[in-house]
Amino acid sequence: MSSLADLDVAGKRVFLRCDLNVPLKEGKITDDGRIRASLPTINALLAKGASIVIAAHLGRPKGEAKPELSLAPVAVRLSELLGKPVQFAGAITGADVTAKAEALAAGEVLLLENIRFSSAETSKDESERAALASELAKLADFYVGDGFGAVHRKHASVFDLAKLLPHAAGTLVAAEVEVLKKLTIDPVRPYGVVLGGSKVSDKIGVISNLLGKVDVMAIGGGMLFTFLAAQGKEIGSSLVERDLIDTVKGLIKQAEDSGVKLLLPTDIVVAPTFSVDATPTLVSADAIPADQMGLDIGPETAAAFAAAIKTCKTVFWNGPMGVFEFPNFAHGTKVVAQALTEVPGISVVGGGDSAAAVRALGFADSAFGYISTGGGASLEYLEGKELPGLTALDL
Repeated sequence: MSSLADLDVAGKRVFLRCDLNVPLKEGKITDDGRIRASLPTINALLAKGASIVIAAHLGRPKGEAKPELSLAPVAVRLSELLGKPVQFAGAITGADVTAKAEALAAGEVLLLENIRFSSAETSKDESERAALASELAKLADFYVGDGFGAVHRKHASVFDLAKLLPHAAGTLVAAEVEVLKKLTIDPVRPYGVVLGGSKVSDKIGVISNLLGKVDVMAIGGGMLFTFLAAQGKEIGSSLVERDLIDTVKGLIKQAEDSGVKLLLPTDIVVAPTFSVDATPTLVSADAIPADQMGLDIGPETAAAFAAAIKTCKTVFWNGPMGVFEFPNFAHGTKVVAQALTEVPGISVVGGGDSAAAVRALGFADSAFGYISTGGGASLEYLEGKELPGLTALDL
């Protein structure tokens, strides 16, 4: 995979695919972590004398131009962080976009509108994606892929465009791959994985693949209730995927057969409703009331998870332990996050909700070994899948 050092971009235009998919609330960015993660590549290209055309996505507009998913606020924040103006195209292709790109001088930056406003970006029809990629290729001399959060997607600006221009991986993608290799190729042991989030269906593949490679695996979040149900326990009105109970029974057996220490909760914080002001009650994982739902792991479980984490030299964490957005149900996630800051080796926070959680709970990015920008991409890499965006950069 080529790096930025391999490209002579002085006086040239670079098409840069970033991941600027930041959370917005009432039009304001609530976490600019992904914008900040893109700065090293942008600054490196500018230092080399390039001008840059940036493409990125925000949310899932499904081919429709939705004002609430415009990248306009991102252009403003990126300008602030770079300390220089960032032009906003307000469109993806067309005569005006072409004119703005061609007018760029060395050191100038143009941000296109949300690339997913074009249905061709995510189309399963290769000819549609190719047509969009061809239009985008006219805007620049080189392509740099730095949107790690999208490399598991076979999208026009991620996969098809890279094949049309001289290309390289940005510093973020290179760093992500280097870290993930440490989790998959001869990891320093003991090796622990903590998985949470709402659905076990999102993580079956990675659980199965990692059970043959890790020493300890801890399960929290909404997905834990499918595990408890697989053990025949009452889970009340908690989130559960009943069609996957037999599959989860197989995963539990796989852990036993592989000699992996599988940690499941022993206590649960429950409430009668899913709301920020719901009254929390602590119960045993064996005694969840029928009219209550689990919204966090209990303190005993959190302590056990933390103790296991701190014995490991390599730890990967993806998915909060509970509804961390509600203060009454954030304790488990906070305890696990704190434990990751004390790992005597490398600790990796696997992007997505996990990254949002640690920042929302007051942790600095620097407290962890690495915070990934791509939750889904990280999981698919650890699952052993081929990621189209990385494949394209390897060509």
